[in-house]
Amino acid sequence: MSASTPRWDIFCAVVDNYGDAGVAWRLARQLAREHGIGARLWIDQLAPLARLAPQVDATRAAQTIQGVEVRRWDRGGGEPGAMAGEVVIEAFGCGLPAATLAAMAARERQPPWINLEYLSAEPWIESCHGLPSRHATLPLTRYFFFPGFTAASGGLLRERDLLPRRDRFRGDTFAQQTLWRMLGLAPPAQSLVVSLFCYANAALPGLLDAWAAGDRPLWCVVPEGVAHATLSQWIGKSPPAAGEHLVRGRLTLAAVPFVSQDDYDRLLWACDVNFVRGEDSFVRAQWAAQPLVWQAYPQAQDAHRLKVEAFGLRYAAVLNRDATAAWCHFLRAWNGAGDAGAAWRSLAAAHTALRAHAENWAAAHSGEPDLASALVKFCSDRV
Repeated sequence: MSASTPRWDIFCAVVDNYGDAGVAWRLARQLAREHGIGARLWIDQLAPLARLAPQVDATRAAQTIQGVEVRRWDRGGGEPGAMAGEVVIEAFGCGLPAATLAAMAARERQPPWINLEYLSAEPWIESCHGLPSRHATLPLTRYFFFPGFTAASGGLLRERDLLPRRDRFRGDTFAQQTLWRMLGLAPPAQSLVVSLFCYANAALPGLLDAWAAGDRPLWCVVPEGVAHATLSQWIGKSPPAAGEHLVRGRLTLAAVPFVSQDDYDRLLWACDVNFVRGEDSFVRAQWAAQPLVWQAYPQAQDAHRLKVEAFGLRYAAVLNRDATAAWCHFLRAWNGAGDAGAAWRSLAAAHTALRAHAENWAAAHSGEPDLASALVKFCSDRV
């Protein structure tokens, strides 16, 4: 890395699960690969990142992986202070160290300070995207940057080669078979293959019952450890371990290892329906261009349902009436407002329409600026 390479610092606190680390890592990697930026990722927990990017050594406090400098962030220490880059990104309002803020304020020209917000389809984010906020005591300005689904937002994370890689995989039977062999599975061609990545969800047992009693064989591919308590209760014993499967009626429940982000992309491309959660897998499922069902991160007083409704209205706006009703009904049920098992039959019947819509949705949004490029442009106008 040359002395002239721009340096960006990204701070990330892992609040729960893998979404925060996943988004921060994808962004840092893309900035390094596609924009020639010296991305430095400060993260307070390396273990979750190491599961998503196996090259990361969770025992090492500093390392460079795929062009990204990964540093353990001791949130009680001041090490990052003197090392603030030309741009500083605060992922999801995690807060910045006081020493970092002081170093930023001491510069002759203060670096852009970006508060990268969570993704939402709610209309209000467009009026808040890019707004500045002055620090109460320091000569610093923080800008609120909202990922979103319109040109008035910050866009979605998408690498330049993502969709071509997806399309090559889809046309390569050998690559698909290689993926299934790696996962220790061999779903029959006539089966509906569903990936399941969810939080604890009271709707899951009813859905499993519906799958087991269905008309068509269904393979449910679930990463080991996901929904473990619910699956244990439904099965009556511990769920299958990675590489094993359990058959009940028309349902085959197949456990796979927790895979890297790149392999997870391939799994989404290979499945007929993808159940996803949070933000990172949610966005990747949209680029997979397969029917998807999203579980929003549960919030107090069911505040997450506003995000579910906003996305549902936007995503289903151009579907035909029957497909819209089926998908929206199931989405609400999966997020705690209905019976997902009872809603499954209509959703399955709408699969062909949902598949075509998923293709169109991904194609339409691929024409918009991606999040990393939008960030680079936004910050270049302020450096």
